[in-house]
Amino acid sequence: MATSRARNRSTRGTPQRERRRADRRKEGGLSDTFARFARSASEVTGSPGVFILAFAIVLVWAVAGPVFGFSSTWQLVINTGTTIVTFLMVFLIQNAQNRDSAALHLKLDALIDSFPQVREDMVDIEEASTAEIETAREEYRRRRESVDQNGQGRLT
Repeated sequence: MATSRARNRSTRGTPQRERRRADRRKEGGLSDTFARFARSASEVTGSPGVFILAFAIVLVWAVAGPVFGFSSTWQLVINTGTTIVTFLMVFLIQNAQNRDSAALHLKLDALIDSFPQVREDMVDIEEASTAEIETAREEYRRRRESVDQNGQGRLT
């Protein structure tokens, strides 16, 4: 009983989080609908139950091999099925990855913004060119080595 209450309390979330969820549901649009679908699909497809189901399908297919004489059609069934699933999953995974990456960048930007001594050019570093990122990486590598050699200090 106590564990179910704790579980219900932890899944409910804060009032602010519930308001954000309700606002998201109201927004609508194809992009928002796809994002909700992709998020739900990635949660479902990433579950152990779906893995077991996929494994069972492959196992049934393999066992059926001798029944169908390991024919071309038997091979085509699994090849077609896995190709279709893979093709569709690429888009779902990419959408989930893009959302996670954007959320992570926003959280990092908020952290960077909360420290006044942090360099402003780091806030949007993900928008920089590859050369600019490499230059910044090299600069921080030099700073880190300087701190390591001195045995004290900060990366400022």
